[in-house]
Amino acid sequence: MFTLSIAITKANARGLTILILCGLQGCFSPIALDRAVIEYDKATTDILSKQLLLNIARSHQHQPMHFTGVSNIAATFNFQFNAGATPAFTGETGSLLTPVFGGTISENPTISIVPIEGEEFTRRLLTPFQENKLTMLLRQGVDVDLLLRLLAGELRIYDNGRSGIYLNKPGDTEGYRLFRQAVLHLSSIQDGRKLFVEPLLFDRHWTVPSEALTVEQIATLQKEFKVEYHAERKQVTLTKRVSGHILLTNYDPTTLSNEERIQLHEEADKGAANDVSVDIRPGHPGGEWPIHGVFRLRSFHNVLNFIGQSISDDPEYTVAKHPRTPNVNENPVNTLALSVSDDEPATADMSIQFGDWYYALKAEPGYQWNREGFRLLCQIFQMTMTDLAQQGAPTITIAK
Repeated sequence: MFTLSIAITKANARGLTILILCGLQGCFSPIALDRAVIEYDKATTDILSKQLLLNIARSHQHQPMHFTGVSNIAATFNFQFNAGATPAFTGETGSLLTPVFGGTISENPTISIVPIEGEEFTRRLLTPFQENKLTMLLRQGVDVDLLLRLLAGELRIYDNGRSGIYLNKPGDTEGYRLFRQAVLHLSSIQDGRKLFVEPLLFDRHWTVPSEALTVEQIATLQKEFKVEYHAERKQVTLTKRVSGHILLTNYDPTTLSNEERIQLHEEADKGAANDVSVDIRPGHPGGEWPIHGVFRLRSFHNVLNFIGQSISDDPEYTVAKHPRTPNVNENPVNTLALSVSDDEPATADMSIQFGDWYYALKAEPGYQWNREGFRLLCQIFQMTMTDLAQQGAPTITIAK
């Protein structure tokens, strides 16, 4: 039998200790940073969700809404390590060195909070949404009925020059019923993957005398226009492809003639900036109930007010689908159902207290309509985001 003995000198022990500590420092730094980033992300998301729920509660109790945004988080991490060696105290190993090491990790975050008020409040909360934001969400696969029940304040149907206005407001019994039936009809078309959300692409033509243009001007125009020279008429025809308004249809708009697309664009151009045109035609999926008109979008302030008032003051109710609408999978009573109780709900994922009541999302079996609705509400609020760090805004800085 052979025995291998290794003697560790003081210098070797000191070098080994320093090497180990350097390795530990390299491990601790990423771990601390990873934990901090994840925890700050969770906290910011939780703050946003609770602020939305809090402002719905304020609306329910007829109190003014107010939002505060986190504009900046700056965290400084301080890693300190110390190392040493001491002789062993007992036994035959007393001549050897025992490593002694320690370390501290400190965190010093600075969080800047900016109240959303003044012009910022007007732009983000009081200005109605425009068609490009709604269509952006629809192209990501958001349920059209859920999105329109949140964002649209009314439906205007044009029939032979007559305009009927149908409010997304439970108090307007006839208007609310037809509005709900219309968005449910669009949902059935979307379920069949036949709902088109496309811009109207068309060609515009201009004819000018050829002698009115120089060679240099024609060369410049060719960068943006298709230029055709007609020698026999001594004219130049300029053609430009235009991307017009977005249209919700049950057919491909590119199948229409250029003149029809121009007509639809000009009709939409007469409406407000927060109007989204819809054109459901016979002969295509869902054409059993033709719909031609616009959905008028509302502001985020009105979205939250609609949800808050629907808790008790203006509650939503069951609306059956239109007789000519196929079966649909989801038709919940509430756009966003909330529970209001005297005690904090034990099973809710998130709740907020305002006054004497606790507010939380209602739990539901099967398809999580409420969860999807609240997730969409958070996403819509993020889409109103602008630069929070504005000059002159009263900023609150909290150093932990």
